Amino acid sequence: MVFDALSSLVGRCLLGFIFLGSGLGKIGGYAVTAESMMDKGLPLVDLLLIATIVIEVGAGALLMLGAWTRAAALVLIAWLVPVTLVFHNFWAMPPAEQELEMMMFMKNLAIMGGLLVLAAHGGGRWLVGVPRSPNP
Repeated sequence: MVFDALSSLVGRCLLGFIFLGSGLGKIGGYAVTAESMMDKGLPLVDLLLIATIVIEVGAGALLMLGAWTRAAALVLIAWLVPVTLVFHNFWAMPPAEQELEMMMFMKNLAIMGGLLVLAAHGGGRWLVGVPRSPNP
């Protein structure tokens, strides 16, 4: 029982940390990220980048806290699908870039798998270190 609760807490925090860290990094590297988005031909870059930061930081923090875990996981999946297809389209990359982009694509699929588990089963018994009811 404790192992299940601790595993859910740690797994949820690790998944959340990926997004929280990425979102905070985009704040500090706003111009570089915006340029990368423009290079991909995305419209309304400022709006999309602000939305991305809000989604990554907000949903990442919610996962780590264990608040609205299922909803946060579903939002991240919905956001991650187009991001993965646009930014890690290894099939359209030059041969020198294909292997790295395929690994990034597969990494995102694995993250989506973890998020699907959270969406299906919730975040577990514990908020960050605080037990809660057995039916999350």
